[in-house]
Amino acid sequence: MSVLAMTPSHDATPIEELTSRTGARARIALLLGAEGDGLSPQAQQMADVRVRIPIAADADSLNVAVAAGIALHALRELGSG
Repeated sequence: MSVLAMTPSHDATPIEELTSRTGARARIALLLGAEGDGLSPQAQQMADVRVRIPIAADADSLNVAVAAGIALHALRELGSG
């Protein structure tokens, strides 16, 4: 199982790079933080990979429900189905 932590941080892996790196199907746990504060530093440290959805530079972050939908769509090929 891979644990992915969603973050808007620019040093996180863009989610489309993660999906293009592997052809293997894997079980995934997706961690999403509260709007505003996001995931705690401890939750991010527990994750295998920190991933982000690239957004415009002038945007602060995405609504957590929107981010979840985009992430699940991007990760659909990696899921264990």
